[in-house]
Amino acid sequence: MHCSSPKMVCETKIVADEHEAIAGTKKEPMMWGSPAGPKDVRRDAVFIREFERADKEEVLRIFHEGIMERIPNTAFRGIWQQPRTQFLYAFLTVMCFYVTKSVTLTCCAPLILMGARYYYSRKVIQNYLECALHTDMADIEAYYMKPTGSCFWVAVLDGRVVGIVAAQGHEDDNTVELRRMSVDSRYRGKGIAKALGRRVLEYAVRNNYAAVVLGTTAVKLAAHKLYESLGFCRTSQSEDYRLPGMSRSPLERLFFQIRHSRYRLQLREE
Repeated sequence: MHCSSPKMVCETKIVADEHEAIAGTKKEPMMWGSPAGPKDVRRDAVFIREFERADKEEVLRIFHEGIMERIPNTAFRGIWQQPRTQFLYAFLTVMCFYVTKSVTLTCCAPLILMGARYYYSRKVIQNYLECALHTDMADIEAYYMKPTGSCFWVAVLDGRVVGIVAAQGHEDDNTVELRRMSVDSRYRGKGIAKALGRRVLEYAVRNNYAAVVLGTTAVKLAAHKLYESLGFCRTSQSEDYRLPGMSRSPLERLFFQIRHSRYRLQLREE
């Protein structure tokens, strides 16, 4: 299996007065939380700080959880974004009745098709996970912390790592790529993902990048709304994106489809 580091491209536009609203610098931890008095500040505050070696186990757990939940999302929710696939599966179901004349087999056909979708979604996404665990996520310090223009952050709540995000600079086009954003499922809905996203934007502003870019295969609408709330604009969308770990076999093409969206946030004109 060929495991190359996936180039995920995302793009966004940020207004000048929003630059001032992005707090912190690369070496400063950023605190986020709901407004509270002095006694309550530390109780519900989320701190965004740079990755440390001791964080690796929790970071990988959160990353693994985020990737694995894509399996049912892609297999079942994703079909609603694929009208051609819906038509094809309906046609196959009708053909099943035409060939077999069996009502029982025809009724089972949709279940068989969805079972096959789950099988191939699991196979491809697990391959993608293995690729990631053998490339950038295998050595976060070497891949993100040491190179100039890259960084990896964790969100900490009550002493526990609850979210992750990375930034990878691209000097050829003076952009920084937002990567590997994920939040522990037990702590979602608290604005942690947005705080992590803003940390990357602040990093890009402080380091004079022209834009922040990202690419996503997220099925959930909430993920896309998050990027838009941060100021990102969708620049392109592809139905034929090749995820690392895909074999592109005929059966895989039939039962695994994925939509890849690119976003960009322009920080300044070149």
